[in-house]
Order: sequence, then structure tokens, then C-alpha cells
Amino acid sequence: MRRPASIILILAVGGMGATGFYVARRGERRQPERQGGIVHAERRVIGSAVNATGTIRLRVGSEVRVGSQLSGIVKTLNATVGSHVRAGDVIAAIDDRPLRARLADAEAQVELDQASLERAEVNYSRAQKLASQSLIPLQQADDLRLALYEARAKYEKALRDRDLVTVDLGYVAIRAPISGTVASVSTQRGETVAAAFAAPTFVTIIGEHALELVAMVDETDIANVRRGNLATFTVDAYPSRDFPGMVLSIAPKATIVSGVVNYEVTIAIRRDEELLKPDMTANVAIQTAQHRGLVLPPAAIRRDGEQTFVYLAGKSPPERRPVATGNKEGSMVEIKRGISETDNVLLPGDQKLEAGKPSW
Repeated sequence: MRRPASIILILAVGGMGATGFYVARRGERRQPERQGGIVHAERRVIGSAVNATGTIRLRVGSEVRVGSQLSGIVKTLNATVGSHVRAGDVIAAIDDRPLRARLADAEAQVELDQASLERAEVNYSRAQKLASQSLIPLQQADDLRLALYEARAKYEKALRDRDLVTVDLGYVAIRAPISGTVASVSTQRGETVAAAFAAPTFVTIIGEHALELVAMVDETDIANVRRGNLATFTVDAYPSRDFPGMVLSIAPKATIVSGVVNYEVTIAIRRDEELLKPDMTANVAIQTAQHRGLVLPPAAIRRDGEQTFVYLAGKSPPERRPVATGNKEGSMVEIKRGISETDNVLLPGDQKLEAGKPSW
């Protein structure tokens, strides 16, 4: 009685196993193969570019060295390296006590010479009346007239001396001539500066919007570059950021390095200048002309050694088609020859494709 039940149990388990195997195999047949997709080349307006390397540098006249017109002790110093200053801000101040003492002395001399001038005027006026009545010799009257001229000259000199001290007092406070960033500080509070022969430098200020890009363009490409051409460039510090620029000038004289002839092209930086610093190296693309051409996503382009190619759908296995690439246009790459707009280009992901890596 128990044997038939055991047989039935064994058959039931076997049937369930067969059913699971059938479902699993069916699921495997229904699982789709991994496909990468198909794209078509697009026709766009593409800018021809001249590629070059360059260096970020300070514009001529953008760096100002601020010094002192006076000798004396540095009383205050308000600048630190990296701080921003505005035109007219007080950077430092010289101890003004010696100058104020000189000013007091000059004002006292003015008062003394003014009194002498008034006395000479009275004496000469009296002498004129007496000389008109022949009561004094004419020579005496002439001497008093010359004494009046001398007193007036001394008084005017005293006024000039006082004004000179007043002007020097205006140099006690050393102000920033331009707005910008303090690049260096070469003195400290309490130091004594001497301005006998040359104005000692207190701080160096780099003005705002002081940077420019100087690119070295090869002689074979310089004929295509014009003033006003737009440009983009990248620096190693921000490899994924494109900085915009515009060509300002082209040097008329070549720069020859190791026998290679290049021309300096000065490019104005149009945006994000605050992210850049002098002496950074830049990779530059100067837009020289525009034309219509085909573009593809970089992922569709593959490289095998020196050959660049794409895979075309429609055959088994897919056709490997060599192509010639050009410049990048935004997020796309120009295809100069090898395919047309109607070709079905395979993206990476198809298991049937040969091994290949994107070239970008």
C-alpha cells in the first residue's frame, strides 16, 4: 500500500523539476541580447580651428608698484598678500611728526616775513613823500624801494616753502592708485624707508582684468588667424572647462624656438578670468572659419592602432568602416570622410562587435 504512494510522489517531484527546467530555458530564450543602439551622422555648421599652446600672462601696465615719496618710519601698513584693494584705499602711512614740525616752522617764517614786508611798505611810502618834498636824497628813497622788493620776495618764498611742506604731508598716506589684488608686500610696520634717490616699493598691485592669453601659432596656420576671431582654451587646473576668448592682436615679428617659426597671438579672456593665474599653460583653439559637415558622438568612434573606424549595422558581422575625424564640435566629433548621413552606425554594447575602443 505504501509503494504506489511513493511512486506517485517521485513522479510529482520529477514533473515539477521538468516544468522548472522548461520555464528556465524559455526565459533564457526570451532574454534579449545586449544591444548598444544605432546612431546616424548629423550635418551641422562646424567651425574650422587653429590649435596652439599658450601661456596666461599679465597684461602690460596691469602691474603697479606702489612706493613712498617720503623718507621716514612706516607708521601703519594695511595691505596683505592676496587682499583686494580699491583705488584710493590707504595702503600704508609714514610717521608725520617731522613734517608737522617743519610745517609749524614754515608757518612761523611766513608770519615773520609778512611783518618784514609790511615794515618795508611803510618805510617806502614815507620815503616817497619825503623825496617829493626834497627832504631826503633820492638814493635813500631808491634803497627803500629795493628793500620793499626784497621783503616781498622773501615773503613769497616763505609761502612756497610752506606749500611744499603741505604737499609732502599729502604723501604721508600712501593710497592705492588702482583697484586690484595685492601681489607682494616688501616692507613692514616700524621700518624706516629712505626715498632720497628712488621711491621704495611698499606693495605690488595687480589690477582687475589684468590677464591675457598669449598663444604661439605656427607659421603654417598664422595666415588663417584674424583679429576678432573667437577662441576657446583649457588649462590643466580646469581640464573640463572651456574658457572663451577673442583674438586681440598678432605679432608682426616671429618668435623662433629650436628652428620652429611661431607668431605670438594675444587673446583677450572674456569670462571666468578670476579662476586663472599668471603662467598657467593653455591649449587653445582659434575659430578661423565655418563649414557644414557630419558629426558623430565620440562613443561611436573607435581606434585600432593608427586606424580610426566605426561599425555599420546591416551585415553579419557588422561592417568595419575606416573614417577620418576632424575637430570636436561641442559634444560631437567631425567626420571628414568614410560615412554618410544614411549609414547606421553602431554604438558600443553589441556583443557581436569586434573589440575596439573609442578614440575620444
